[in-house]
Amino acid sequence: MRDCYCTVNLDQEEVFRTKIVEKSLCPFYGEDFYCEIPRSFRHLSFYVFDREVFRRGSSIGKVAVKKEDLQKYHGKDTWFQLQPVSADSEVQGKVHLELRLSEVITDSGVINHKLATRVLECQGLPIVNGQCDPYAAVSLLGPSRSEAKKTKVKRKTNNPQFDEVFYFEVTRPLSYTKRQFDVEEEDVDKLALRVDLWNASNLKFGDEFLGGVRVPLRVLGQAGVHDAWYFLQPRENGGKSVKVEELGSLRLNIVYTEDHVFPSEHYTPLRDLLLHSANVEPVSASTANILGEVCREKQEAAIPLVRLFLHYGKIVPFISAIAHAEVNRTQDPNTIFRGNSLTSKCIDETMKLAGMHYLICLSLFKKKSCEIDPVKLKESENLETNRENLRHYVDRIFNVITTSGVRCPTVMCDIFFSLRESAATRFQVDQDVRYTAVSSFIFLRFFAPAILSPNLFHLRPHHPLNPQHLLHSDPATSRTLTLISKTIQTLGSLAKSKSANFKESYMAAFYDYFNEQKYADAVKNFLDLISTSGKWDQKSIETPIMLKEGFMIKRAQGRNRFGLKNFKKRWFRLTNHEFTYHRTKGEGALCSIPIENILAVERLEEESFKMKNMFQVIQPERALYIQANNCVEARDWIDILTKVSQCNRKRLSTYHPSAYLNGHWLCCKLSADAAPGCTPCTGGLPANIQLDVDGDRETERIYSLFSTYMTKLIKMQEACGSKSVYDGPEQEEYSSFVIDDPQETYKTLKQIVSAVQTLEQQHTKYKRDKFKKTKIGSQEHPIGDKSFQCYIRQQSESSTYSI
Repeated sequence: MRDCYCTVNLDQEEVFRTKIVEKSLCPFYGEDFYCEIPRSFRHLSFYVFDREVFRRGSSIGKVAVKKEDLQKYHGKDTWFQLQPVSADSEVQGKVHLELRLSEVITDSGVINHKLATRVLECQGLPIVNGQCDPYAAVSLLGPSRSEAKKTKVKRKTNNPQFDEVFYFEVTRPLSYTKRQFDVEEEDVDKLALRVDLWNASNLKFGDEFLGGVRVPLRVLGQAGVHDAWYFLQPRENGGKSVKVEELGSLRLNIVYTEDHVFPSEHYTPLRDLLLHSANVEPVSASTANILGEVCREKQEAAIPLVRLFLHYGKIVPFISAIAHAEVNRTQDPNTIFRGNSLTSKCIDETMKLAGMHYLICLSLFKKKSCEIDPVKLKESENLETNRENLRHYVDRIFNVITTSGVRCPTVMCDIFFSLRESAATRFQVDQDVRYTAVSSFIFLRFFAPAILSPNLFHLRPHHPLNPQHLLHSDPATSRTLTLISKTIQTLGSLAKSKSANFKESYMAAFYDYFNEQKYADAVKNFLDLISTSGKWDQKSIETPIMLKEGFMIKRAQGRNRFGLKNFKKRWFRLTNHEFTYHRTKGEGALCSIPIENILAVERLEEESFKMKNMFQVIQPERALYIQANNCVEARDWIDILTKVSQCNRKRLSTYHPSAYLNGHWLCCKLSADAAPGCTPCTGGLPANIQLDVDGDRETERIYSLFSTYMTKLIKMQEACGSKSVYDGPEQEEYSSFVIDDPQETYKTLKQIVSAVQTLEQQHTKYKRDKFKKTKIGSQEHPIGDKSFQCYIRQQSESSTYSI
């Protein structure tokens, strides 16, 4: 058996790690990881590791999906064969080369050719075992040649600047008329140049291959000059032969979207239509509701809609309008908001975004056994003790939830208020409906899932890189969370006969503990509090909210004159009040920076310390330099720190992108350490943490959904026509749409189609113009970029295409 975990990598940089599943050859992970991709990449890779006690883990195999192939697997469950992991096939980065062929006439009058090869620089080489000390080996490939010339080793950089020139003698036959050659002379056109990059290793295993390129000399053409960027490629037949079937396979579901976002004014017509949705009568004829009707999954529509409405402060009227319409369509108060409608998906999404910081991280302090199913009980366990343990956990979490009403975000309270009003007006006979309408969201779709899988709400930090620290990864903890979640869900649902709610008799017996009036009263008080609109102001609540925490590496700030400025690993913690770091998790703070003292948060150029993923938190006296574990983590920290400090009055408008070392700033060479910044700051983000939303990007998302489902929009138009002319039994193909008012709906559809077609034309024109300006072999589009060649092919085929 094996103890396995998986990692997700952009090329070779790890950005996520799953829990370890112990003693299994068919581990199931069931983990979701979502991230913005902060840099360009060639492969999205997944590695499977076997944890070993003393080492980091040995790799079993990998799956690497090329960027251009991601669309093939988008949104599908796919089994991938694991491939062997070998250093020869792991390649990333690009190299800039310049070749020049010149004629040299020797004393004897023979014309020889000299090939000058200039290796300028590389970008994005991988970091191997925490270091990258690259050098390039250059050789000319021909029948009788093998000598390789090497550049100097550049220490601690994965973007080395070599700028070295190597010369090779090349001869060309004077004429092909001579019947016999004494020596077979070379034809330049048949030669090729090979440039390999290596990591100079100080270990006994020898240097590591980082990638190479092979350039046929015929690219020199008539001019005898060639200058281009190349993507590094794996070594030919470098991989050892392993029967792939023996490694096993990995099941993945990858969802990859790439948005090309225009400047704001392009989106005005579509955005105005969307934001006007709450005022359209009936709401089923509104643009946002139509999006929900044509999308295959309601979730697809809900995510961008909620983000857009939250961004523009219009989420409450929109959700109130669609919820009101849904309540009026509901016949039985017991089925209220039970379907996967657009309303419930939008409320789920709003709770995820607005309520993320409200959710208390419900971590279990001591792992006590809580199994109460007699069939699953281990021999060493006692049923009564386990029941008591579980009851203790449920009580504690129940109290935390029911006393947290005052911290519930205003936007959620406003939505719950409108749900409660709609339900109470529609079902006046049922006294409890005003509670069940709210509890079906807050308990059933918010607290219960958060307890069951905290990572869905990004509550648990992704598994730290040290396997000893893995939390919550064992089946016993998952089982405990399931039992707690079931109980809390039932407590919150206020059902009449609780015990009957459970299929399992042991759960019904356990639930009798909670069949007391005090629990029902606590739930009702809590629901009353969170569904009463506008009772308090968020700012007056002084409880610090924990926003993000985790290990990173920091450089000493040099407060003591003679102290060493070295790098140390520290536990960082950010709340809406302060940013602190500690020796380890749970210890007192070594340093605390009040949020109002953060003047800017910016990336730090790699050249400063020859370290990747660094950023700086700039304070009045000094800057704190920090290194995150990977590019995704660095981006997350920069984003959230920028947002938290966005409202600070003394925010800087300029900063130094490099560090102050050896008596001057590396970026602008000024010697005064208090010299004002030389580069404008980047952070121009909305002040509210919950609204980390780019409105234009969400509108672009919605445009592309409408574009994808254009045939359904046309069908819906036909349905409106047939409904208003002939209001008889509906045609089968149209019955899937909810159309309350054919005229209004038709009017909106016409506006949507027109806005979408205009955007479609702008996208086509932009692609055509970009295609004309693109030069292959440039830094942006190196030779060997398959996805770009594939793009060129599409453009030449579709240059006449418009919707």
